[in-house]
Amino acid sequence: MHEMSIALSIVDIAEKEAKKASVEAFDTIELEIGSLTGIELDALEFVWNSAVRNTVLDKAQRKITTIQAVARCSNCKTEFELDFLHDPCPNCDSFEKEILQGKELRVKRLTT
Repeated sequence: MHEMSIALSIVDIAEKEAKKASVEAFDTIELEIGSLTGIELDALEFVWNSAVRNTVLDKAQRKITTIQAVARCSNCKTEFELDFLHDPCPNCDSFEKEILQGKELRVKRLTT
């Protein structure tokens, strides 16, 4: 389950930021997670409490924004939302595209 390693990486980021800001703990963490990351939000929820126990995120409220994947067709330049990496362009059925968003995994904000 790679969600545990993701959660531990998020904790590591928060711990480093806490040290830089000289804070003991955070009240809120805001995350942005792209729809193409392969992260199962239910699995992340399942491991979260274990990952953050006794850390600067132990009591933090977690807010997650899901970023819908968007691509631009390499052939006709149509921009479109996609649910799966291999979705074709709805305009010309081409599979050649540039992913514009949807692969993000970002700690957007930590607040005290």
